[in-house]
Order: sequence, then structure tokens, then C-alpha cells
Amino acid sequence: MRPKLVLFGDSITEESFGEGGWGASLAHLFARKADVILRGYSGYNTRWALKILDKTMNGIGGDSEEPAAVTVFFGANDASLPDQKSGFQHVPLDEYKENLRSIHAYFKKKWPSTTVIFIAPPPIDEEGRIKDLCGDDPSGQAERTNEAAGEFAKGCITVAKKLNIPVIDTWSRMQEIPDWRKSTLRDGLHFTPLGNKVLFEEVVKTLKDVGLSDEKLVTDQPYYYEVDYKDPSKNFGN
Repeated sequence: MRPKLVLFGDSITEESFGEGGWGASLAHLFARKADVILRGYSGYNTRWALKILDKTMNGIGGDSEEPAAVTVFFGANDASLPDQKSGFQHVPLDEYKENLRSIHAYFKKKWPSTTVIFIAPPPIDEEGRIKDLCGDDPSGQAERTNEAAGEFAKGCITVAKKLNIPVIDTWSRMQEIPDWRKSTLRDGLHFTPLGNKVLFEEVVKTLKDVGLSDEKLVTDQPYYYEVDYKDPSKNFGN
């Protein structure tokens, strides 16, 4: 049975199976070794994520086939400013942290052996958000700020540490990249190819730390050049 890796999150997860996306890169890396399952929901916050957990996770794994790992990547929408255009997506910081604890509890009850990995929300390029939403209007205001995103990132990391689970600090890591505002974010929030590459590498590193690596996983079925073409039954047993 191939191990399963579930990606649960908002639009940055939903888009991850696009060309050059971090989820697509994971699927490519683990081809024939693990199944990468996408559960991304654009615009969702942790409050809404809690309400869809049962429906979205139904059928993914039973008692005998729990996923090897699940990533939980929410916070970019929760951190929307409550008095701006995307205020309807805002979730107060304390509730956000409690929701993350509840999401973790859900997964550990459903799949006790599954490793839960939190991914903190990314940084925000406010200029990019204004341009994306308002064009060249000089009076435009960003509906998200990097400061607010940073507070939610810290909250995510704090919860993960208390739960003693792995966490990827996307907010800090991306800001280490030269010209990060434009090189890693295409619209001030969503990822460029470089931004996807940065997160992909961090996820691979974290998975390796918990024992799920390309090198250690067994390939599903022999490679074509390993098949005895004169007597394939030697390889396939039938």
C-alpha cells in the first residue's frame, strides 16, 4: 500500500497542483512511491475548515491505511484585516489558535499514527495586494498586512510547539529570499514559481525529518527495465 500525504489548506494549497506548484512538485518527487492528495479550498479560514473536515477527509484513509502525514496550511485569510475588503474572512488570533488545536485534535483522533505538520501563513507584500485589488488607484488600501500575517504565523508556531508537532515558518523563511516581495509572491500573497520552490523544499525537509523521504520509500512495482520480458511472471507473480 502506498503511503498517503494529504495537503489541507486554503488557496495556496488549492493552487499547489498548478504548473510549478509545491504540491505538484511533491507528487512528482514521490511518483510511484506515495500518493499526494489535494484538499485545498480557496478563500477558506480555520473557522470554515473545521466545518468541512468530515466531508473533505471522508474516504481518504481507513483504520488500516492512515495517511503518513497531513499538512495544515491556514492563516492567510484568518489574518485579513477585519475593517477591510476581505474582513469577512478574518478570524481573531485567539480563535485561530484554538481552531488549529481543534484541527490537530480531529486528525489525531481520526488517524492516530498520522504526522500532522503545520505550515504558518506566508508574508504579505502590501504594495502587491493594493495593485492586485485596486490597480493604479493611489487611495487603495491593502486588505492584509505583513505585520498581521506575522502575528498569525507566530500564533501557528506557538500552537505547534505546544502540541510538539513539526511546523514550517513560511513567514520567516520567505523573507530571507532576496527581493522576496516580488520574487516569491506574484500578487502580494500567492506564490511565484520561486515561492513554490521555497515551500516545496521546506516541506521535503520536514517530511524527511519525520521519516518520510524519497530515498526510504519503496517503489510501487518494478521499473520497466527490471522486468524479465521473457517471463514477466517472475516479477509480477502471475
